[in-house]
Amino acid sequence: MTTPAFASVEEAFLYCRDMDASLAERLDAFSLATRYLIPGYQEAVDRMVNRLKAYDAGQAAPKPGEPMPPFAMPNEQGHMVTLDDLLSEGSLAMTFHRGHWCPYCRINTKVFAEAQERIASDGAHLAAIMPERQGFAAKFKTEGQVRYPVLTDIDNGYALSLNLAIWVGDEMQKILQVGNRQLPKYQGNNAWMLPIPATFVVAQGGIITPVSSTRTTGSAWRSKTCCSLCEALNHKGNVASNGTHAVVQSRCRVILKQHGTLDSLCYLRVLCL
Repeated sequence: MTTPAFASVEEAFLYCRDMDASLAERLDAFSLATRYLIPGYQEAVDRMVNRLKAYDAGQAAPKPGEPMPPFAMPNEQGHMVTLDDLLSEGSLAMTFHRGHWCPYCRINTKVFAEAQERIASDGAHLAAIMPERQGFAAKFKTEGQVRYPVLTDIDNGYALSLNLAIWVGDEMQKILQVGNRQLPKYQGNNAWMLPIPATFVVAQGGIITPVSSTRTTGSAWRSKTCCSLCEALNHKGNVASNGTHAVVQSRCRVILKQHGTLDSLCYLRVLCL
């Protein structure tokens, strides 16, 4: 893919967000653009990822076949929402985002917004979880043009309970501060923690659903949510030539596999300015 030259990160973001392409291609194009727009940044992210890998960050998250732990969180309007509330409407794809400031999260949300009607027509729905206060969650929802709830995980409490929250580290904290990413203001604490981006597909009974490595019609352990989500990520139902439902996250081709979550550490490589 040829990435056009951009004068700024914002210009690159707007172009990549609105591409007529899969989530994989949009994220990849933006990641390539930021490599030359922010020299040295990727190396700092690589060091953080290596640190997290050394401690198996995210590997203890809930797995397919296990119940999704319950929660109660305020939505963007300040109303409490529980997991049971969401599952009462059908199967659920719930995705963790870093915040309204993150262009990769916003590109991801753009793709989900484009697919939300198709997912709803399958009797499934979406929910986003982020560690930011109500005003920022509302801004994220409005700018993303999504109709699904955006929930505030106060102090990353739920992400911590799922082993999906990380401390960004001193080096990344300084980089984010230089980029005017005011996490203490957004989150209401000074912890400098973020969730590992992950998406869980939960059946209406509350059990985490795996995604098949094949497109077997009628397989008992696949849900319509999985199909819709994979098609949303891959744009117009395109599937890799080997039949595997896969997405590229920051030049890493990964599969929704044993964890029931996206390969989180690959996606962490695009922790962004």
